[in-house]
Amino acid sequence: MDKRPIGIFDSGVGGITVLKEIKNKMPNENIIYIGDTQNFPYGNKSKEEIIKFSIENVNKLLKKDVKIIVIACGTATSQALGVLKEKFDIPIIGIIEPTVKYIKSKNYQKVGVIATEGTIKNGAWERKLKEKIPNIQVINKACPMLATIAEEGKAKSKEGKKVIKEYMKPFKSEKIDKIILGCTHFPIYEQIIRDEFNFEIELINTGKTVSDELEKQLKKLNLENNDKNIGTIDIYLTKKEKQFYTITQNILKS
Repeated sequence: MDKRPIGIFDSGVGGITVLKEIKNKMPNENIIYIGDTQNFPYGNKSKEEIIKFSIENVNKLLKKDVKIIVIACGTATSQALGVLKEKFDIPIIGIIEPTVKYIKSKNYQKVGVIATEGTIKNGAWERKLKEKIPNIQVINKACPMLATIAEEGKAKSKEGKKVIKEYMKPFKSEKIDKIILGCTHFPIYEQIIRDEFNFEIELINTGKTVSDELEKQLKKLNLENNDKNIGTIDIYLTKKEKQFYTITQNILKS
């Protein structure tokens, strides 16, 4: 049994959607979360900056004696995961590969991806999908405003709904019924996105695919916490944000 905490980081509140899924699946695990609010958003930063911030986040988590790290951020996963795995001797899981495994297991041949501008430009989602499923058709859409609107607590506002309507146009016209929420802020918009479609769609929440992979890795590496008590959640921010804890509570209760 290993009671050390799971470490999670994101640029802001989006990664709480991943924390929620992990906690639902493994309630006895202790979790330490870092929201790098000082450097939010990551989506418009250079690769060099994202790698720098990610290394800083990992170092902070290592000081908290975590046993495994989850990058609860699409941008940091797409641009920094490889560097982090080479640099640090600790298991690190990003959000892309577990989700690609899920897509492959379902034999999907056509999917949409919504993510930050940096992630879409990097092409990580499409590249990883086509590595595992060569003939898959991927429709990408950068959604640069969504993370900021969510971070401000305005996801369900008129502004949030207006932006979603615009971003969903290519998927509606192409009748795409499977969309990867490629930024961890995006599950906050799940119901608003569903309301935009007049047909049933599957919104693939990376938090769920990551929590499945995390559970497998903990078992494989003998890092499970088998204590029957409910685990703790400790959240640290690099800059205080008034809305953060309110939004966090809303996500965890939803």
